[in-house]
Amino acid sequence: MTQLHPATRIPVGRDRASGPRPGATAIDIDALAGDLRAVDDRLSRYFAERIHAAAAFDPAYHRLWTTAREAADGGKRIRPRLLLTAHRGLGGREDDAAITAAVAYELLHTAFLLHDDVIDGDTVRRGRPNVAGSFAADATARGADAARGRRWGEAGAILAGDLLLHAASSVLARTEVDEWTRDRLIDILDHGVFVTAAGELADVALAERLGPEPPALEDVLAMTEHKTAAYSVSGPLMTGAVLAGGGEDVLTPLAEFGRLVGIAFQLGDDLLGVFGAEDVTGKSIVSDLRQGKETSLIAYARGTARWQEVAPSLGRGDLAPAEAGRLAEVLEECGARRFVERLLEQHVERAVAVLDTPSLPSGLADPLTDVARSCIGRIA
Repeated sequence: MTQLHPATRIPVGRDRASGPRPGATAIDIDALAGDLRAVDDRLSRYFAERIHAAAAFDPAYHRLWTTAREAADGGKRIRPRLLLTAHRGLGGREDDAAITAAVAYELLHTAFLLHDDVIDGDTVRRGRPNVAGSFAADATARGADAARGRRWGEAGAILAGDLLLHAASSVLARTEVDEWTRDRLIDILDHGVFVTAAGELADVALAERLGPEPPALEDVLAMTEHKTAAYSVSGPLMTGAVLAGGGEDVLTPLAEFGRLVGIAFQLGDDLLGVFGAEDVTGKSIVSDLRQGKETSLIAYARGTARWQEVAPSLGRGDLAPAEAGRLAEVLEECGARRFVERLLEQHVERAVAVLDTPSLPSGLADPLTDVARSCIGRIA
């Protein structure tokens, strides 16, 4: 087996199969829905077991696992859906292993969300207090001042994220497959964690203006790719493909498709973070601007004549919603919004073109085309 250095793009290694299994046809939607229900059931059982075990310790530890379970509830299950779609679309028969791997990716996603909230200083997610917010509120209710409450909340979120990060690897390592396949699955997950951490660190560095020069659009797009694509799209797709016996001719286009769609999805998030409707998306339209996030919108605006209207307010922690609304108007008027929308569309079209290869059956290429095109118009 090819050894994977974590700083490199994932190699396919030796083929165990020449490509997708013959006869792969359109995905059975009912079967896929059943797979996703099974993922939810296993997640529920996992958290129930941990919550039960945590009751033997300090009550705060029991609360930690309870709030971690709440953090995992209500998600769109994008990563499990992609993994299971790849597995079924390639005619895979390792249904139980695919469901287990999908659970691992959802645990990984939840772990990253918990850590991301601490990094961003957020206390709310999906319209309700997150782990940090819940623990902070509990501390202040018991008489702690705001600073102590914040530290307690951040400690809880970091530990919960650590636990779920470990859980993702542990669950995947117990997948009932042969040793070669298990090693490949672990390699893919390890690569996703390694690259995502690099992207997260770059995101903070850009927001804090730690570089010698203002970041170029290329820097922002590289950060975007690393932070999102590897663990959210490429990793799940490749995992599902490996479980279906896919070889290099399958994994290579799926990895590239995932890279392009991951960037497109994050570009959509950049747009939602300024122009979205909070009551629809659940995403704040003030948070990115308050934190001074170096998004694609900001990178473009910096090169326009309207930049001086943006710069004084960007990164202001007390930025009011009305002021954020005015910044959104400037970003639209200077052409940043349209530029990013076109950039998103270009990445989507390139992703769809990657799927046009004989090694990917239409039963997989068609739903993945829909996934790519769904990145367009998310705030329309």
